[in-house]
Order: sequence, then C-alpha cells, then structure tokens
Amino acid sequence: MASATPEALLRRANQLLAAGDIPAAIQAHERLLAVRPDLPDSWYNLGYLHRCARQFDAALDSYAEALARGVAGAEEVHVNRAVILSEHLDRGEEAEAELRAALRLNPHYLVAWLNLGNLYEDWGEPLRARSAYEEALKIAPSNGRALARLTAICIFEGRATGAPAHLRQALGSPGISLDDAAELAFALGSALDAEGSYDDAFAAFSAANRMSRDAARGSRYDRDAQEALVDALISMSLPAAAERQDPQPPQPIFICGMFRSGSTLAEQILARHSRVTAGGELEYIPAIVQTRLQPYPQALAQAPAQMLTELQQAYLAELRSIHLAADIVTDKRVDNFLHIGLIKSLFPEARIVHTVREPLDNILSVYFLHFDSSITYGTDLADIAHFYGQYRRLMAHWKSVYGPDIFDFSYDEVVTDPEPAIRCLLDFCGLGWEPGCLAATPTGGPVRTASSWQVRQPLHARSSGRWRNYERHLGAIRDLPGLA
Repeated sequence: MASATPEALLRRANQLLAAGDIPAAIQAHERLLAVRPDLPDSWYNLGYLHRCARQFDAALDSYAEALARGVAGAEEVHVNRAVILSEHLDRGEEAEAELRAALRLNPHYLVAWLNLGNLYEDWGEPLRARSAYEEALKIAPSNGRALARLTAICIFEGRATGAPAHLRQALGSPGISLDDAAELAFALGSALDAEGSYDDAFAAFSAANRMSRDAARGSRYDRDAQEALVDALISMSLPAAAERQDPQPPQPIFICGMFRSGSTLAEQILARHSRVTAGGELEYIPAIVQTRLQPYPQALAQAPAQMLTELQQAYLAELRSIHLAADIVTDKRVDNFLHIGLIKSLFPEARIVHTVREPLDNILSVYFLHFDSSITYGTDLADIAHFYGQYRRLMAHWKSVYGPDIFDFSYDEVVTDPEPAIRCLLDFCGLGWEPGCLAATPTGGPVRTASSWQVRQPLHARSSGRWRNYERHLGAIRDLPGLA
C-alpha cells in the first residue's frame, strides 16, 4: 500500500470503515491523512473510529481536525466531542462549551439542546436544565425526551400537579413518533405515581412498555440464551488471577447488581468519604468482554496470564486518565454482576459491593423506567422477573466462590436506618468512619443515572415497599421462582 494513490487509500479506508474492522480502518485512515490531510470527512471518520476504540483523546484531536478543515455539519462534531468529554473523560465544563459552540452554529439543533439539558441534570441544576429543555420544545413541541425530563424535574420540585393533563395532551399530538409517545407515557406514569393515582399510573407504564417493545422492532429478551449464559458462567473454570504489577492508586471498588437496586445511592455514600471518588458507570469491563474475550465466557477461561495483566493495566490506565489524583474510584456499572469472575481474575483483591432491595420493588422500578433497546427484558414484567431469577442464581454462585469479597448493601436497610448500614459498607471497603458519609445531599460531582433527581433528595423510605401500591397488578409474577 506504500505506493497506492490517495484515491486508492480513500477507497480502502472507507471499505474497512464499512466492514467494521476498527483497528485496520484506523491505520488506513491515518495512512490516507498523512498524504491528504485536507479531507475533513476522513478526519471525522477517524474521530469516530478512535471513539469506537476507546481512544478518546485521539478522537477529540481527529474531530478537531475535521472542524479546522471545514467539515460539513460542524454542530454534530461539537456534540460528538461533548459526549466524549462528559461521558468518558469527566470534563463537563468542556462538554458544555462544545454544546454551546454547536448551538452558536445552529440554534435550532435539537440534539444539542437535549444534551445540554441532560448535562445540567447531571450537575443537579434544575433551572438551567429546564431552560434547555424549553428551548428544545420551541423546536419540537411534542419532543418526548424534553417533556419527560421536564416532568422529572417537576416531580423532584414537588410541583407536578398539572403534568398528567399536559402529557396526555402531548400524547394526542398528530404524527407523534412511537419513541416520543413511549417517553411521554413513561413520564405520565411517573407523574400519576407521584400523585398517588396508582392504577392509572400502572396503565400508563404498561402502555409505555408496549410502545417500547414496538419501537424495538422485534428485539426481544431471549430467556433460553440468558439461562445458557448463566450456566456457562457458573460452570467455567476461571484462569489464575493476575498479579497487580503496579501498586500505585487508584484502587477500584466495584458496585453491581440489578438496575434500580440502589447502586447510585451506594456510590454517592462512598463518594462522600475523603478517600473515594465516584467513577460512575464505567464501560471498560463490558468493553473488555466485547473486544478481547469473545466468545464469552469461554475465552476468559482460556485467557493467558499475560493477557490478564495487560487488561488489568489498561483498566488502571483508563482510571488514571480520568481521575489522576484519586485514591479509590468506584466503578458503578451495575451489570458487571455478569463479570465478577473477570473482575476477580484482573483484581484478586477487589471488593464487590452488591446492591440489593426488595425483589418486587426492584422489578417494578425496572418496569417503570424507559431503558434503551439493549435492556431487552425491561418492557415485560415476566421477563424482568425471569432475568432477576437468573441474576440471583449467578450471584449465589459468585458468593460461593468469592464470599468474603462480596458485600450485600441493602437499599431498604440504609433508607430505614442509615448509620449502621453505612458503617458496615465503609468497614467492608476498608474505610474509616467519616460522619460526612451520612450527609443528606450528594457529592458535588455529576450524577449520571436515570434516578439523578431521586438521589439528590434526603434519604427516605418512600420507595421501600412501593410494590404494595401495585399489588393487584402483580399476581402473575409474585410466585415465580427466584423471587423469594
């Protein structure tokens, strides 16, 4: 390829991009741009490829080159940079600047206003979030995301009285998309739940989930596949654990469990400790599985020691790139419960905080939340209950293998009697008692979770035993195996 023409290099780069061969496509684009640096679209593609490869600083640089060379649709590039900065590099102020740059170029760019509102929600700034979503509604008056997030803010502020009527009106808008309708129906359910209209709320959540299933276009939860995965994880022989080559901080603490089981609360409590930094929902463990350990988990069982050491060091390097001065960093990727065997192979001394709550409360909370289509079990109560049973089966196995290193942190216990539960959590993590861990407000950092406004409220037990408000609707799942 050394003597290839720029045209041939361009064709090859685009072919590899289309084929999804990320490493080869990166190399091809770099060869092309070494001889034709004036191609803004190729710089944009290289930024995308670097982002796929989790080379985030390189992605920012490539996107910057695309902007400098006059790429069309520059506002989209600014939004892409903002997502990298906020979601992967914890550089929220720079992300805000990118979104503002996008809006200067195109004040009617809906995605930028929605992302800006989301950023302000992460920061716990309801007034600025509300303003961004209201700007979004000027562009798209029936936008489901903006209306749903405004409803969440109103519920947080205790003034959602008029929300149901407004949401029902929006649901009747002509030509509304299925995705927008689902967002609105979930918001309607939340507003009705907040006012105590539980039967109407359940009807709204059920309609929302039906819409989500329809919008997923055939993507369905496969119970047999989930059982097979859990069987494989339980039966596999784990490789010898890697030795930590670098004793320097940060030290990860892994928080996992079911979605909606109190993981954000656990992270916020830990992050109030002077030694702990909240890392949020880090993607690196699932990324290892997807890019280095396929087929999973068979590839993990056969992983050589050198590979495990490389993966361990790469994980720590990613932590340091974001939290350079941190002593301890939480990794709150809840579905890492699937990967506890991998985590303990990389970090034999790792502490696993397993968040738990009353099963029916947990199942309902999943059913009441609008997940993306990757959570295929989330739109059907029986599917959620099945997934929950498989999760419990796998956790029982991990506890039989790593029992002393797994701590059940009970949401229901901490909201009922906080201090004893928090003391036990800190003791398990090897942390001394600090009264600030009992604080009623979250840390000053961003809170990236669907329950961001709930976490910003003082500890309360209103969601503990919530299932009783919906007991008449739960007959089909209450007696399913795995829920006891």
